[in-house]
Amino acid sequence: MKQLMEMVFQAEFFASVIRITAPILFAALGAVIAEKAGLTNMGLEGMMMIAALFGTLTSYWTQSWLVGVFCALLVGMLLSLMVGFFALKLKTDIILAGIAVNMLGGGGTIFLLYMFTGMRGNTGSLVSQNILIPTLEIPLIKDIPVLGEILSGHSLLTYLAFLFVFLLWVLLYKTPLGLNIRAVGENNHAAESVGIKVRRIQYIALAFSGALAGLGGAFMSMYYSQGWNSGMVAGRGFIALAAQAMGRGEPMGTLLSSLLFGLAQALRTKASALPDISTYLVSVIPYVATVLGLVFYAAATMRRVKKARRPKEEAEEK
Repeated sequence: MKQLMEMVFQAEFFASVIRITAPILFAALGAVIAEKAGLTNMGLEGMMMIAALFGTLTSYWTQSWLVGVFCALLVGMLLSLMVGFFALKLKTDIILAGIAVNMLGGGGTIFLLYMFTGMRGNTGSLVSQNILIPTLEIPLIKDIPVLGEILSGHSLLTYLAFLFVFLLWVLLYKTPLGLNIRAVGENNHAAESVGIKVRRIQYIALAFSGALAGLGGAFMSMYYSQGWNSGMVAGRGFIALAAQAMGRGEPMGTLLSSLLFGLAQALRTKASALPDISTYLVSVIPYVATVLGLVFYAAATMRRVKKARRPKEEAEEK
């Protein structure tokens, strides 16, 4: 335990929390904007997997990480719009459509990788410096002891993930489009009655959701894992859904819950390096954190519901 505490209270550990949080945050923000439009994007996991694969392959073929990131974003967007087409146009259950994308991301990507490259399971041999997202050293901050080690030297997408928290808040609460998205999510019939094109707004929200998931996938394959492999996303899409729920569907709350899950993932990584702790035990830390977080969220929700009902019940008794 002493060794673990010594490892935790280091600048490197807090830097790893930020780094690990980024892909979860991308997907969680995607879940937020979909939920605001009254939809649940259950396919975030599969979208991240497929976007990560195509981002890596495109960056290798073009020898440009920027083209690869754009391709991953586009693939995530197209997959999300496909889910929207099945759910909104063909009236398929959106949860089942998302699960289908997750299954495609789990098995279909291995087939696609073999079809395009002849490789099985990973793209490690394709990796070169040209296809990896560069890291940024922040002027002035990088020279500050401890703080510079924590905040500087991350990839471009890491900083964008945290910037998108603010940008998504601005979109949802300071723009007409955001007002329409929230109106559709609150009551789509009322929104339609005042002239809002509900289906178009839902497609737009899903496109944003998929694009954010695609960026999360690009981060995983083109920076974090430095190459695509079949077990790379490792449940982060599902953890992102939990982060969105714990954050009550708000950008800032989702950021805080994503940081909590990032902390759990980083703790698992550090603890697994210790000889006295079983790797099987520490591997469940992120999932236990997810379950506990959702339990606390459910308890808080029940308390709010009971508090809201109390005045009505008291009035009925009188």
